[in-house]
Amino acid sequence: MGREFTPFTIGERFRILPEGESAPDDDRINLIMAPGAFGSGEHETTASCLEILEQLPQTAASSALDLGSGTGILSIAALKLGGRQALCVDINPEAITTCQRNCTLNGVASQVTHVCGTLAAAPKARYNLILANIYGDILIDVANELVAATTPGCPMLLSGILYEYNFDVRRVYQRLGCTVLQNHMLTEFSTVLLRAPE
Repeated sequence: MGREFTPFTIGERFRILPEGESAPDDDRINLIMAPGAFGSGEHETTASCLEILEQLPQTAASSALDLGSGTGILSIAALKLGGRQALCVDINPEAITTCQRNCTLNGVASQVTHVCGTLAAAPKARYNLILANIYGDILIDVANELVAATTPGCPMLLSGILYEYNFDVRRVYQRLGCTVLQNHMLTEFSTVLLRAPE
């Protein structure tokens, strides 16, 4: 069982709520997280992704691929911003269970498909939004597959990148035709927003 947490806000639009907590009556989008071993969204990489996600105009019409989905918080946020569907991929069966629970709590279970395994195990398709909050070396390893899963010019939100991998991640994706739109250096990690090749 994960540790308890109290409600907190991220960015201009999101509030993270523990399961069973009543939401204040305001305009924020509530993301309900069940207790578990995968955090509640307070990690700097997750927070930075949510702050960027809420600013993406493309999200409203998106089908999202969430690689290393963990709790599912990024996919849930994308769907609550108006996305239609999401594919959540994680190698950890416990993460998949947590993600399924959170999708149910947030009323988006019917819009999410779950795959336990690597990106290679996921169905081949193209997505309007790529989310990947995983380690930088893995982002480098899967760069070709991840770019192949994009629709032309779609946003790719990559995080979980330690400082020492930031340059290499950006270089690999730029060589594949991606454009760096934002590069955020956080306390220990970094988050990169790319535009997929047109």
